[in-house]
Amino acid sequence: MPRPIVATVHPEALRHNLERARHFAPDARVWAVVKANAYGHGIERCFDALRSADGFALLDLAEAERLRALDWRGPIHLLEGVFEPRDLELCSRLQLWHSVHCTEQIDWLAAHKTQVPHRVFLKLNSGMNRLGFTPAAYRSAWARLNALPQVEEISHMTHFSDADGARGIAHQVAAFEAATADLPGERTVSNSAAMLRHASSALRGAQNLAADWVREGIALYGSAPDFPEHGAAHWGLQPAMTLSSRIIGTQSLQAGDTVGYGSTFTAEGPLRIGVVACGYADGYPRHAPSGTPVLVDGVRTRIIGRVSMDMITLDLTPVPDAGVGAEVILWGHASSGDAVLPIDEVAAAAGTISYELMCAVAPRVNFVAG
Repeated sequence: MPRPIVATVHPEALRHNLERARHFAPDARVWAVVKANAYGHGIERCFDALRSADGFALLDLAEAERLRALDWRGPIHLLEGVFEPRDLELCSRLQLWHSVHCTEQIDWLAAHKTQVPHRVFLKLNSGMNRLGFTPAAYRSAWARLNALPQVEEISHMTHFSDADGARGIAHQVAAFEAATADLPGERTVSNSAAMLRHASSALRGAQNLAADWVREGIALYGSAPDFPEHGAAHWGLQPAMTLSSRIIGTQSLQAGDTVGYGSTFTAEGPLRIGVVACGYADGYPRHAPSGTPVLVDGVRTRIIGRVSMDMITLDLTPVPDAGVGAEVILWGHASSGDAVLPIDEVAAAAGTISYELMCAVAPRVNFVAG
């Protein structure tokens, strides 16, 4: 039989989380963001659950081809646009909408021969300082695009740097409003954090920013974008992935015994531990320290010792009857009962974020729908 570690993707949770976007931005259309292979969940595994979205947003042309192969005929938005001129040929063939964030992309469009004009999203650098035209250059970029016969429609977009934190979005909203004032076209500005925290208040009425498109990324997969201020349950989100395994061995320790490589954990007294088929080669974070939470048979306990390539070790004190074959939830839902271990808690304990854990699940892990 295969190793017992399994990643279970929950279609009903994806559907539920998509509807939460419509709850928080009821007048908006929703991009389901499926970049990075649907945040590690698998585009093909998620598609049926997300096909009620108004469009899909991603980065990779190959992922766009996969969506079209699934018979998706609606909008697909390339969030970073094209990377070289010949990519525009595929945009024409697949009818992709794409971002324009630099003068080189405008040059490529101007030289592109096409029978089908393109739908583009002109990106403003409103303070994130990654991609996009500065406010001073934005309107001239718009004018140049607007003069091209290769361009059918120009929409406007930006990306918030602090929608999940104390600084907020007001400074970037002000920059966006000033740069796009009186320009025609739809707007997309809200990512998950802005959608949950700001779409119903700060953005409503500001050129009706929330009423065009919102981009639901991490919230779609059941993680809170502003953890630890709020957990997923606060926003009514459900985990879309459960990573589970089983205990494959146990040991009984005495005071002074150590556990694992580097002997980073020392037992203070008698202690029973479980060995689990899960390690960093499965995508579990190697830097997860002793104390990182797990569930054993639905009961919360902790990792002890160092994560190795194929195994982790757990304190079985809270579950004295657990033995070989006992279910271990690394994050997500226990198979029976209501116990849930939020991925955000595991990520925080490991000093990272849920996005990284989702995307890092290794190819050797068996994925199933559940």
